Amino acid sequence: MSRLRKHLTFSNVIACAALFTALSGVAVAAKATLTKNQVKAKNIAREAVTAPKLKNSSVISSKLATNSVIAAKIANGSVTSGKLANGSVRSGQLGGGVVTEGKLKNAAVGNSKLGEGAVTSSKVSPTLLSQLVKNVSYESKESGAVSATSPQSTTAECPQGKYAIGGGARIVPGDATVVQLTESIPFLAASGQRTGWTATAKTSEAGKTFAVAAYVVCAEL
Repeated sequence: MSRLRKHLTFSNVIACAALFTALSGVAVAAKATLTKNQVKAKNIAREAVTAPKLKNSSVISSKLATNSVIAAKIANGSVTSGKLANGSVRSGQLGGGVVTEGKLKNAAVGNSKLGEGAVTSSKVSPTLLSQLVKNVSYESKESGAVSATSPQSTTAECPQGKYAIGGGARIVPGDATVVQLTESIPFLAASGQRTGWTATAKTSEAGKTFAVAAYVVCAEL
């Protein structure tokens, strides 16, 4: 101890005290905590905030800039029907051929959705036609023997229970060389149903003979 005292001087004591104080200050600084709002944006290095640093659900709608969520940021299958606003998917958003048979709801295509002439014969099933038209038959009738009467008219009628689904007319030649077919139309019964076919013809040649025939296609409907 006596040897230690020989080396102790005022300056040595002051130097040791200063060193102790400095080391104590570092310890205090290391233990210091940051106060609320003390870390500013300028204190955060670029790309320092990584995904693990973000608390779950911390990025809310108000934190997203306008147009910041692009298609590449949306996971496949993440936009479900419940996320789409009513009327948000319009014709312009639909790609060609995306509306397949499976996408159409039953009875979704009503009469108002069909364009004029959209249903052609190739679109109608043969089985449907056979159900709509049954027991088809053909009838014909002439106005009589050729004569000089003008005009001449006749009606071919369908059997009872059948209705006209088509028809036509032709000139039965006599010695008249100019004969005009003036009428070839369905015959309407008193009930308003088409039950036959009427044909009418005339000639401008006096005394010349001809006749007219009517044809009707009949079926049960």
